[in-house]
Amino acid sequence: MTSTTAPSNVGKAVVLYDGACPLCRRSVRVLKKLDWLNRLHVQDARDVANLPACDAPIVPKKLLEEMHVVTQDRKHAHAAFRAFRWMAWRLPLAWPLAPLLYLPGAAWLGGKVYRWVAKNRFNLVPCKDGVCHRPAK
Repeated sequence: MTSTTAPSNVGKAVVLYDGACPLCRRSVRVLKKLDWLNRLHVQDARDVANLPACDAPIVPKKLLEEMHVVTQDRKHAHAAFRAFRWMAWRLPLAWPLAPLLYLPGAAWLGGKVYRWVAKNRFNLVPCKDGVCHRPAK
């Protein structure tokens, strides 16, 4: 009889992020600390051979432009601010903030801020030893 180990993302939402981005990696470290209920699995979006199955289309190029979350039932994929808002309900420390993310104008403003940060992410975090390497797209 052989023993099989279940993948670490079974029953969890999958957060797809740019593993070549220092800001993204730092954000993922914080996210893991906030995920007390162990509801999220984080995965480098550059590993396109192992992207999670999802009923919603996932475009690999878009994964490098904005974070995506594939829901645990694999039916939906949320991107950018919508992904952030979706995760807020799953992280206990973010629960007080989550309702505020639905106030009128929050999606518009949050989307603008998210797009600016995503566009400038390689300039926002000091690079290792003063050297930054922008990944090839």
